[in-house]
Amino acid sequence: MRGQVTIPTDINVVEETLDLMEKWGADAIRDCDGTEFPQKLKEVDAKIYATYYTTRKDNGWANAHPQEIQQCYIMTPQYTAMDSHLEIPIMKGIYPDMLKPNVRDDIKRWWEVIDRTTGEVVPVSDWNYKEGVVTVYGKAYHAYTVSFLAYIMWDPVHMYNAVVNSWDNVEKQMTFDVRQPLTHEFTLKRLRKFIEEHPYVNVIRFTTFFHQFTLVCDEEAREKYVDWFGYSASVSPYILEQFEKEAGYPFRPEYIIDQGYYNNQYRIPTKEYKDFQKFQVREVAKIVRELVDICHEYGKEAMMFLGDHWIGTEPYLEEFQTLGIDAVVGSVGNGSTLRLISDIKGVKYTEGRLLPYLFPDTFYEGGKPLEEAKKNWVTARRAILRSPIDRIGYGGYLKLALDFPDFIQYVESVCEEFRLLYQNAKGTTPYCVKKVAVLNCFGKMRSWGCHMQHHAIYHKQNYSYAGVLEALSGAPLDVCFISFEDILKDSHILDGVDVIINVGDMDTAQSGGSYWTNETILTLIRRFVAEGGGFIGVGEPSATMHQGRLIQLGDILGVEIENGFTLGYDKYNWQEKEHFILEDAETSQLDFGEGKRNIYALEGTEVLAVADGSVQMAARDFGKGRGVYISGLPYNFLNSRILYRAVLYSCHGEEEVKRWYSTNYNVDVHAYVVNHKYCVVNNTYEPQTSTVYIGDGTSFQVSLAPNEIRWMNL
Repeated sequence: MRGQVTIPTDINVVEETLDLMEKWGADAIRDCDGTEFPQKLKEVDAKIYATYYTTRKDNGWANAHPQEIQQCYIMTPQYTAMDSHLEIPIMKGIYPDMLKPNVRDDIKRWWEVIDRTTGEVVPVSDWNYKEGVVTVYGKAYHAYTVSFLAYIMWDPVHMYNAVVNSWDNVEKQMTFDVRQPLTHEFTLKRLRKFIEEHPYVNVIRFTTFFHQFTLVCDEEAREKYVDWFGYSASVSPYILEQFEKEAGYPFRPEYIIDQGYYNNQYRIPTKEYKDFQKFQVREVAKIVRELVDICHEYGKEAMMFLGDHWIGTEPYLEEFQTLGIDAVVGSVGNGSTLRLISDIKGVKYTEGRLLPYLFPDTFYEGGKPLEEAKKNWVTARRAILRSPIDRIGYGGYLKLALDFPDFIQYVESVCEEFRLLYQNAKGTTPYCVKKVAVLNCFGKMRSWGCHMQHHAIYHKQNYSYAGVLEALSGAPLDVCFISFEDILKDSHILDGVDVIINVGDMDTAQSGGSYWTNETILTLIRRFVAEGGGFIGVGEPSATMHQGRLIQLGDILGVEIENGFTLGYDKYNWQEKEHFILEDAETSQLDFGEGKRNIYALEGTEVLAVADGSVQMAARDFGKGRGVYISGLPYNFLNSRILYRAVLYSCHGEEEVKRWYSTNYNVDVHAYVVNHKYCVVNNTYEPQTSTVYIGDGTSFQVSLAPNEIRWMNL
């Protein structure tokens, strides 16, 4: 079989490109940032992608229209005044080639100085700006910050590529704002011109559209602050004036700055921030549609890269369905990022860029690209078997990979395996034992991304939570995402759901914070469990201080957090018990990641695991349903099995465990009943044996080679 594979090319690897197209069965080729498409390949029998940048690669335009260069909001660190006079150097700690303060527009309107001791806005008469310094006339021993607009003088993605690839003397590409009138008109003409000058191109691959996610670098060009979901780089006076007219109230920088947290994904979004997001999404959608229509007018496909300048085009929002985009491509770091791409609706096909990128940070003498490729494929494959993407590919610089023949050979086997997998699994819904709803403040909007930084990179404080999503991405479960607002708007939204999962730290957007003081939410979820549903909480689920409790669903989960207020109460429930959830695990194998301290079990709760004087796992009956508490669940094959058994246990589904099931947690079983197919998959690079149970409960023994996937007919 051939096809469904895209590879990068460049002018100095023409013959090598043709050779790899044959080896890998590729049917599409593409250029990359910093490369040129070879003239000799224009007539090749393959689909040709052209990387297209709507916001950069024309410094002439940017220099001629400096007022329409893109902007972002930045906040300084807090500075403490030692007397009534304080000087704040606003660019300290920021890479000077990347950002430049916007003093062209009225800084007294669009900047903001805040007394962070009181939270009050400093009157504009009490501060001034000169040559990079804001002078504040305030109060001694009060802390102050400055929130200011800055022009993005070097596109962050181009800067990253230049730094990683050691591009010397590169022209720093500036970002212009497609939302503004002159650049908007210029952009439409520019796209037409590009298409007319590149008639051989079949797919216009937008990288991405207009607004870069938040990325700020320090003086040494290192990443200083990153938020893949951030909107702080989607602002300008032009945009904000439009927002004010629609919203009906004045805009404040603090709506974006958010005390310096920039409304990152761990923050519970304010009304004003949600208003701004909705406005941005609608406005972005209008112009995206214009660009897509131009592509279609010329008979070209429009493809969106799920990354870089993707703010405003989040694929799980309703507006995405209006864009008319033909395809979405994104980087596949793991199962969660795979599902983030493959579950997108409203496009003709989805494509995943597998890792590693063909960059010199991996492909160097002594580098281990094969090792990274193997890990990436076995991780992504679990999710592909649940929700296949339509195509795979690699990005970067093909020449770098040619010095690693073992990598080239392995990718050949990946391409062959993917095509067979797709043939057997596409077009049907694999067997799902239960329906699970992940509950947080974002719901569907952040499907699969609610504990993600970007490209499967996690923080130490949340990898124990991200593991839950990663386990779900490859599990035989029907997974959906709902928000607290969804529950408030529709009391029947939980109809058909078997288990709710709530994951995160106290008072974060993932856990829910003050939503857990809402009577409607508490009573509906308690009723859901009492009538037979399951509730699984990981970390500090339902946690916020309210009416003598921290864990508001402690009556369901059976645990509470000791924060010092209940030290006088004795706790006697520490005895671990054997349990259905842990039947596949030895105590020494349990891994709760960062876990949680100071968790204790209430009376009547079954304690499953205790470590360092804190309950790490517990279960409790509540009416006809059950609650399960887990302190953390980093991703590994055993923890995936533990979560699966916890789902079944919480909704009294224990008898269904030995259905499309492997007794070895390193081996998965996926059934495609409509296609009369099922497969047994070794997720490791070691030989594995297992007893496999199929749908009717019968079983057989199987021995699998390392990484083997064995397809069978029903």
